[in-house]
Amino acid sequence: MNTHQFETILYQAEGVIGLITLNRPESLNAFNRKMVLELSQVLGQIAGQPGIRVVILTGAGDKAFAAGADIRELETFSPTEARGFALQAKEMDSKIEALGKPVIAAINGVAVGGGLEVALACDLRIASAKARFGQPEINLGLIPGGGGTQRLSKAIGLIQAKEWILTGEMVSAEEAFSLGLVNKVVPSEELMSEAKRLAEKLAQKSPIALALAKSALNQSVALGGLLYEAECFAQCFATEDHDEGIKAFLERRAPKFTGQ
Repeated sequence: MNTHQFETILYQAEGVIGLITLNRPESLNAFNRKMVLELSQVLGQIAGQPGIRVVILTGAGDKAFAAGADIRELETFSPTEARGFALQAKEMDSKIEALGKPVIAAINGVAVGGGLEVALACDLRIASAKARFGQPEINLGLIPGGGGTQRLSKAIGLIQAKEWILTGEMVSAEEAFSLGLVNKVVPSEELMSEAKRLAEKLAQKSPIALALAKSALNQSVALGGLLYEAECFAQCFATEDHDEGIKAFLERRAPKFTGQ
């Protein structure tokens, strides 16, 4: 087992399986700019490692896969900085999608906001029974900025995606399974063993055929709206509602949006 150290993620090679762990458990594995950069870096490394046939992506601890973007960092963003962050997140998710190896999301807890967007970029998703899902950005006066408006609608259908994104409500693992968002729901203690079982099954296939099949499937749902989404995300940062949403979240109170 080869282990590589980063500040915000862990990466280890277990034979033909590359295991990436989002490692900010004190922040429920929320994405900051450092984590976006480091995940992009490790994906680039894996792309050049022919010995790695399949990747598993999971979160540290037992509470969260990833709880979206780091709200305290978002609080400091100008619209220009928000646009840059959204584009970096889009690039990171696109690297997952374009990686010539299957990527399995082992969703061990909450996967919301940017965390759900990362899971949506993965090829297969296995969820712990205690996992929960959502795109709650609307509650902060924001919209999804890392691909959620595009990938979620393609995963569960436009009508359901609109309900998730416009209400910001959370969804259970079982409901996510019923909508086709995840491939399987398992008891939490069986999550990693099930993910590795699936990874080993995929690793027995032709790596060239896997890469080509993945590429062809992705072409069927080309994501032409990602740049537009990033622009809309950035525009939210010029609003008073965004400021109020962030402030209310940090003060642990309900926001009072005014439409400004």
